[in-house]
Amino acid sequence: MNAPHAQTLTFENAHALSDLYAADETLLRETESTLGVKLTARDAQLKIDGANGSVTSAQELFRQLHLAHQHGLRIRRHEFLYALKAVQRGEGKQLESIWSTRIQVSGKKPVIIPKTFLQKAYVDEIRRQDLVFGLGPAGTGKTYLAMAMAVSYLKTDKINRIILTRPAVEAGEALGFLPGDLQEKIFPYLRPLYDALYDMLDVEEIQKMMDKGILEIAPLAYMRGRTLTGAFVILDEGQNATTEQMFMFLTRLGPDSKCIVTGDPTQVDLPHHRKSGLVEAVQALANVDGIGFVRFEDTDVIRHELVGKIVRAYKEHRGVRQTSLTL
Repeated sequence: MNAPHAQTLTFENAHALSDLYAADETLLRETESTLGVKLTARDAQLKIDGANGSVTSAQELFRQLHLAHQHGLRIRRHEFLYALKAVQRGEGKQLESIWSTRIQVSGKKPVIIPKTFLQKAYVDEIRRQDLVFGLGPAGTGKTYLAMAMAVSYLKTDKINRIILTRPAVEAGEALGFLPGDLQEKIFPYLRPLYDALYDMLDVEEIQKMMDKGILEIAPLAYMRGRTLTGAFVILDEGQNATTEQMFMFLTRLGPDSKCIVTGDPTQVDLPHHRKSGLVEAVQALANVDGIGFVRFEDTDVIRHELVGKIVRAYKEHRGVRQTSLTL
């Protein structure tokens, strides 16, 4: 019989406790509803009342959140709800494997920690394979984590340069018709890559890396004819590469290099008569050793809570049940 039970957890201070639920009382109420417990937060203590099994689950939830916070993860609504759902599924103890995966990008910046099981699997796959495809909807951290891994590899001398690229599909790669020099022409298309970099490194350091050729950001068309040696190469928005461009890009990989291709096969912006190079690549390379594939889901979206709901709603509206359905 699951008898009534009570347990009190004591933390360093009131602030340490409130950090675990983002000082958001609605998250405590949601925990009560999900796990069938009564939570009372007072000063540095959290009292948990409920059936024995439910209290144990709530204890595990806050133990995991405390571990995540100790590892340097800032607990926000997404992180809390993700942990809550994992505990509800009986996967609470496995969360520790996520929090213990750390990516150091700079001594001045906080360590970067995956926030979902698939994000952790993605980081593990990047460490294990030389070519990895990160597939799934926007906001799942595909590009951000790849960028963090690239910076980490550079800082530890595992590679000697970073190359970031994406198709300038909106301009049809016809950049010669746009005003300004090369940097001015391509900046709008590569801005998401810059945004991720600015979050990890100081502006001055980024500029020095670019001046020395250690960091290169360029449109996909500019990869033609090159051999990329000793580099960490990231192709972002790979679904907008044509089949010819994707084949060209994948065959640029040289010795001591690592390549990450990110994209969402359900969000192709190419003209309808052009097949996505990403879709073809995943189909053609599915059984090739040494290549990793990680398929993110809408539950991995780490932007505003509404983004995940929007992704799910559009999938249902369009009749797409899984991001990888077309692969």
